[in-house]
Amino acid sequence: MLQTGTKAPEFRLPDQNGDMHSLSDYRGKKVVLYFYPKDNTSGCTKQACGYSRLVPQFTEKGAVVLGISKDPVSSHKRFEEKQDLKITILADSEKEVIQLYDVWKEKKLYGKPSMGVVRTTYLIDENGIIIKANDKVKAAEDPDKMLAEL
Repeated sequence: MLQTGTKAPEFRLPDQNGDMHSLSDYRGKKVVLYFYPKDNTSGCTKQACGYSRLVPQFTEKGAVVLGISKDPVSSHKRFEEKQDLKITILADSEKEVIQLYDVWKEKKLYGKPSMGVVRTTYLIDENGIIIKANDKVKAAEDPDKMLAEL
């Protein structure tokens, strides 16, 4: 996990509509950048729907929410449509940004080790500096906690 006080790595990724987004596009706004394992799974759906529900409050506080997983654009589009999401979700199929942000780690599922995305949320300030980093994320609570951080 990247540490608070460090500059957030720049990236350029496609969203669920195929439009490209860079971190620098959001300079002047706070960015809630959250990494999640997989579209349309229980925890990931709770987290994405929670953020979608709170979009007006994040906007009011001058913040934008960006979700990232290794799922492709087509999966993100289905996820957006099925859950009626109001947030931007970015596809990092090559895991380049996932690795830049140090969230690709060994995990254990039923005692069996495997590599995967560790659910992690970063709060990045208007100048691109990480001001909050959390890798102990509870999916359903994360949106409310990040809103409170603002």
